[in-house]
Amino acid sequence: MLVLLVSLILLTLGAAISYKNRAVSFIFSIVAVMILYYTGINAYTIIILVIAILNIISLLIISGNQISGVDFALVAVMCLATVYVFFAKDLATLLTLFVAVSVPTYLLVMISDQSTNVEIGIKYVTFMVIATILFLSGAALLYYHGENAGDLIYATSFLLLITGLCIEVGIAPVHEWVPDVFSTADPIPVSIIASLAKFVPFIVVYKILLSTAIPLIEELLLFTALVASVSMFAGNIGALTSKDPSRILAYSTVANMGYVLATFTAITAGKQYVYFAIAGGILQLAVNSFGKVGFFTTVKDNSTSSVVTWLLSFSLIGLPPLMGFWSKFFIIYSLVFSNYIWLAVILVLNSAISIPYYVRLARLLGKGWKLSLGNFVAFVSSLCMLITLIPPTWFVHSVTLMGGI
Repeated sequence: MLVLLVSLILLTLGAAISYKNRAVSFIFSIVAVMILYYTGINAYTIIILVIAILNIISLLIISGNQISGVDFALVAVMCLATVYVFFAKDLATLLTLFVAVSVPTYLLVMISDQSTNVEIGIKYVTFMVIATILFLSGAALLYYHGENAGDLIYATSFLLLITGLCIEVGIAPVHEWVPDVFSTADPIPVSIIASLAKFVPFIVVYKILLSTAIPLIEELLLFTALVASVSMFAGNIGALTSKDPSRILAYSTVANMGYVLATFTAITAGKQYVYFAIAGGILQLAVNSFGKVGFFTTVKDNSTSSVVTWLLSFSLIGLPPLMGFWSKFFIIYSLVFSNYIWLAVILVLNSAISIPYYVRLARLLGKGWKLSLGNFVAFVSSLCMLITLIPPTWFVHSVTLMGGI
């Protein structure tokens, strides 16, 4: 708690001083994020800190930022919530952290080099408010009724929670906001929404479902599996038929969120498979994060090294031994041993479908290296895909130590 308090004090001071000097807020935000390392050394925390630091640095690219200085603090707050959700247990804390990650994106989505994107902000906020209401309602009903809930109450609560999650992170068929926001808003805030903002909603749902499961959940998880498969196909087919890089990345996110949603089907399997499912889901969120940060900063800069774009693309496709291979391997492993072989086959098929548009992205954006902050962020993002050159059993171990979160 002391670490959290110190971080919040630094962020408050930095945001207050930022109207005079933006650099102070930047430095304070980086320091506030880095001291979170002392909350507990594990692979999850380190990955989140790297993503958050890349997000904060990328904000420097926006020259006409309308909330200059405050934006760094908002991303740092999202980082705090994303780190602490891994350790939180009670519902009040979990839902507070969920709101702490979601609300800052309402402001971030509207900033740009030019005028404030109010129109796209209104559309985004409308969807997020609906998602938050459904998410909080479903979570509260599930948590407080739990094992004593009747089938009707449990099913209603489950569907509210999953629907809220799907809208929040952009899972088909309720993903309407994703292509429009991703292709219209500034690429830098979009990279934050597509990366750091995705972890907390999934982890909160993991924790709630694991602690409230009743026999009926087996049938409800089949519904979740069907939604996951729809999102995979909708995302990958949408990306295949899109030409604009930002729109391709939007549909790619829809597909990736479908891969992560598929991991919920292992909740009722043995602990070993639950650990692999959660580890695979969180790793896939990390792959999506590094990929989106790398590609969206490249879209902002209009080019980067072809080595960077190919490395990002190969990992998002799932080529071994890059991070994207291991995340999908863990997910498929958990699906097969949870008797969802058909869903594992759909995941493999969709990974194959994604190859052409990731190859197209690598060619479109890999126009050549130039010295810029955006190219630096993209380069570091691509390097992060190489951390699984050592097979990430160490990541499964981190999840296991936390009791499957």
